Amino acid sequence: QVQLVESGGGLVQAGGSLRLSCTASGKIFSINAMGWYRQAPGNQRELVATITSGGSTNYADSVKGRFTISRDNAKNMVYLQMNSLKPEDLAVYYCTCTVRTTAAGPEYRYWGQGTQVTVSS
Repeated sequence: QVQLVESGGGLVQAGGSLRLSCTASGKIFSINAMGWYRQAPGNQRELVATITSGGSTNYADSVKGRFTISRDNAKNMVYLQMNSLKPEDLAVYYCTCTVRTTAAGPEYRYWGQGTQVTVSS
């Protein structure tokens, strides 16, 4: 019912920048929190950053000061600006959001398919 599509991943040298985008579409009444998680090879999926509908943000300590999350509520989009990338940022990055599909219904969490970020040293 709700689809999330990420874009913007790729290969970048250490110290470089990338901007990830994610668009939510489908049966959406409202979107509460949006965020980004990542999963590096051999590791569990971990939180990168989240943003509430009101704009409050939360970051993993490992990305504070380097990554910035933002959202466009009118377009149902969330972004992740990644600066000063490090080899340890290499991972598949997943977009997620909690969506209410009807006014009185519950919230559900949805995930995108992931986008690869590779940082070369």
